[in-house]
Amino acid sequence: MDALLAHIGDAAHDAELLPSVLGALEASLGQMLHFHNGRLYEEHDGVFLLRASNNGGSFTRELALDDPAVELVLRHGSYLFDTSAPGKLVPEGRAAVPVAFVVTAGPSRSGKRWLFVYDLLPAWTHEEIQLCMNAVRAALNFKLASGAMQSDLEKAAQIQQSLLPLSAPEMEGYAFAGRSQPAERVGGDLYDFIRLSDEMVGVSIGDASGHGLPAALLVRDVVTGLRMGLEDQRKIVYTIKKLNQVIHRSTFSTRFISLFYGEVERNGNLLYVNCGHPPPLLVHGDQVRQLEATGTVIGPLRDPTIYRAYAYLEPGATLVLYSDGIIERRNRRHEMYEIRGLRSFVLQHQHLSAQELVDAIFEEVFAYGHHGAWADDATVVVVKRREAAG
Repeated sequence: MDALLAHIGDAAHDAELLPSVLGALEASLGQMLHFHNGRLYEEHDGVFLLRASNNGGSFTRELALDDPAVELVLRHGSYLFDTSAPGKLVPEGRAAVPVAFVVTAGPSRSGKRWLFVYDLLPAWTHEEIQLCMNAVRAALNFKLASGAMQSDLEKAAQIQQSLLPLSAPEMEGYAFAGRSQPAERVGGDLYDFIRLSDEMVGVSIGDASGHGLPAALLVRDVVTGLRMGLEDQRKIVYTIKKLNQVIHRSTFSTRFISLFYGEVERNGNLLYVNCGHPPPLLVHGDQVRQLEATGTVIGPLRDPTIYRAYAYLEPGATLVLYSDGIIERRNRRHEMYEIRGLRSFVLQHQHLSAQELVDAIFEEVFAYGHHGAWADDATVVVVKRREAAG
């Protein structure tokens, strides 16, 4: 039994998982516990259809959900018939006493279901059969639930990946780059570029509280809301306040997201709002300006106060946006990298291209944490204004 349960736990979660268990259960314990003729039914369009059998015998190919024997199995999870089963679980004309159990992928009321059915041989023991079938059923239910959850996470990760910019925008005299590293399969950081015109590009970065799937869902709402509002030529503050109202109504009060959004004009002007996000660094030569918060984080308050602010990117200037996963990464002495570490690094490496600087920051901070796993989502965006020609 231990070997069989280990087989279930280690097996790949694919289309052949259940047929392989159908055969492995009979091969390993059938002779010892006196059962054979295993068959597997898969629920499809309101009926159970025969999916696999161990010996290719003549078995009922379709079982209705209201079949009396099927109803007993579905009601109890597993059922050992002391005499021949009612209904069509055993084909007419065959004298057999069956045992059956149901496994489910996903929530018990809505998940897809499969029926395992075996015929009992003389000398079977009630307690041994029940123990065996219930143990296998429990292991399979756990395996299928884990696989369904992993599948959902994979889908969420694909959706989140699709929200990230496919490429950096182009605007004469500028270079843009960004990169995000989730701490889990899906993350709570965002960054985006919104091309508003040939003369203006919107740049955003945000960080939802926590990480994982709940944070990723909040990120999706924010990215979608920003794109819809700003591409419709709404004003910055108006768009973010409307977005805040939606998030405030639709999330728990403990959920929030920090957000920086700025509009970079070709002439160097930068109009921005910073809703509780770590201050971006505007670097030019030996000068560093931090673009501090102009409002509170989005979500907790119904009507937060949000102001616009202004900065100017001189030719040769570098704007670095980042999430707290960068500055809060710790070394073995539990010391954080902090803003001053990032300031110093950017000052020394501002000559790099936008993409090179993004990658260099990640390499630096990853090494600072001794190449260990990321404890929090980490994101970096760089905007560089090129030196004036001549």
